[in-house]
Amino acid sequence: MKHPLSPYIVASAALLALTAETKAQELNCEVTINTDQIEGTNKQVFETLKQAMTEYFNTTTFTSAQFAANEKIECRFFLTVKEYADDTFKGDIQVQSLRPVYNSSYTTTLINFKDTKVEFAYRENEPLIFSVNNMESQLTAILNFYAYLILAVDFDSFSPHGGDPYFERLKVIVQQAQSSGETGWKAFEDTKNRSAVLSSFTDAATSGIRDLMYKYHRQGLDNMVVSVDKGRATVTESLGEIEKIYKANPMTVALSMFKDAKLDELVNIYSKAPADERTKVYNLLQPIYPTESQRLEELKKGAQQQ
Repeated sequence: MKHPLSPYIVASAALLALTAETKAQELNCEVTINTDQIEGTNKQVFETLKQAMTEYFNTTTFTSAQFAANEKIECRFFLTVKEYADDTFKGDIQVQSLRPVYNSSYTTTLINFKDTKVEFAYRENEPLIFSVNNMESQLTAILNFYAYLILAVDFDSFSPHGGDPYFERLKVIVQQAQSSGETGWKAFEDTKNRSAVLSSFTDAATSGIRDLMYKYHRQGLDNMVVSVDKGRATVTESLGEIEKIYKANPMTVALSMFKDAKLDELVNIYSKAPADERTKVYNLLQPIYPTESQRLEELKKGAQQQ
């Protein structure tokens, strides 16, 4: 199986793909560690950890899919360390992933999620070992979870439920981590922990977010180069899934994940749309995101009246 971006690469990039190793690592991940809240300690361990995580993301082969070097998924992993003692790290993680839009230089955000339940043990120079079948450590479980989430959502954006094998892998990771009793994995403990994130994509009531990812990106954004109006109309149609999800489960993390990844982009998409179209989208989103009134008002006004 090839990465679904393959058919859309321009000729020069396709030539590069032919000369590159086709089964390659899937991610091109930039790792940042913020230690501003940590004082009076040797910070070399944080640099070592950064290097270890960067290498883990960018040299591990997580799937059997074929990725050319220029098809790797661009992503970012920001770890903010709030507490550190006895080789134990506590803090939060911001995860972002990007996707190219067909026949353009524009990249769109697929994931922009903050995980506030992060705790793991790591000893300086400890090797991070990838295993398909076993949970090697809390740290690698967290890294694996986000690697497969990035892959699942990316594949979903290119083909209907294309991320199925990676969501299955996520289920195994979560089950193993729940058995360990570690922080951030327990079902129903938190509406925004890693278990809740997985459920938001896989529970029947909210899994429409996956259909949205395909329609919004592959049928909407990717077609705007051919027809801005038709592509935008498909994006508008895809937003109906958000309304369905809100009615089914207004507390699901799927709603905040979509907002954090897409709201600014939606303001731009509709900046030159007809007034009736902007009003339609505003009326759909405003009850769902009442605290985002300022950005939604920008969406409603459009570029002509701002």
